[in-house]
Amino acid sequence: MREFITPDRIANQIRMRRSSHKGSFIIVEGRSDKLVYERFIDGTNCEFSIANGKENAVAAIKILEQDNFAGVLAIVDADFCRLEGTLPYSLNLLLTDEHDLEMMLIKSLALDKVLSERGSENKINKFGKDIIRLTLLERGKRIGYLRWVSLKENLSLKFEDLSFSKFIDKSTLFIDTDTLIKLVKGHSQKLGLRDQDIQRGIETLEKTAHDPWQVCCGHDIICILSIGLSKVWGSWNTNEVKPDTLERELRLAYEDSYFRTTQLYQSIQHWEINNQPYQVLSPGN
Repeated sequence: MREFITPDRIANQIRMRRSSHKGSFIIVEGRSDKLVYERFIDGTNCEFSIANGKENAVAAIKILEQDNFAGVLAIVDADFCRLEGTLPYSLNLLLTDEHDLEMMLIKSLALDKVLSERGSENKINKFGKDIIRLTLLERGKRIGYLRWVSLKENLSLKFEDLSFSKFIDKSTLFIDTDTLIKLVKGHSQKLGLRDQDIQRGIETLEKTAHDPWQVCCGHDIICILSIGLSKVWGSWNTNEVKPDTLERELRLAYEDSYFRTTQLYQSIQHWEINNQPYQVLSPGN
């Protein structure tokens, strides 16, 4: 059914719901986003609409703005917008502080709580949680730069369902870039691309310092964390610390006090001030 979710359909559904709901609407990319944000949102005065993707969310808010539809905003992942300098002009379109929502979870103390629960106490104490977080960023940057090269060069590389264990050393978590590039090319059916051209693109981006929180993709970081918890930072069977499981645990560990420290939280507050009487945040927030 997801293929039938279009921006026009999303906009039409929100228009129809206005007859029974006089409050605000918030459009998010997917169900996992809703599961995080709904804990901080006033469920009585604000309703969610799941867009099934960033492009749908952005296009739907544009349609509603053209109709002067009041009381609706969208929250989407920043991805590479800040690095590319392509920030949205709409005051009704808000971005995550970091590359995506998962990176916001990882930057917060939610990661510390998961490490305390899932990691080996001796191993976690040996490295320290801050060092573990920095290690995740350092390893994840290489994949993030590859994603960015794909975007900049319109390579349309596919990263879904990659087997991270095939290019990450389980003992050191070092990434074999050559293997990574070959795997992504094969996965994307882009065998005609030259490895050295892709590698050169990554190296060019690496020459300039970029905020790793904007470069790294949360899904990649969680996959690296999954491998790390099976040996480097823990002793779990890989099936017990699958990325989907860890992502769910990070969501559950993310508290409202963490959310209140973010720029996104402040942006929602600012939106509420400029769009009275529409309310998004719950009274406790």
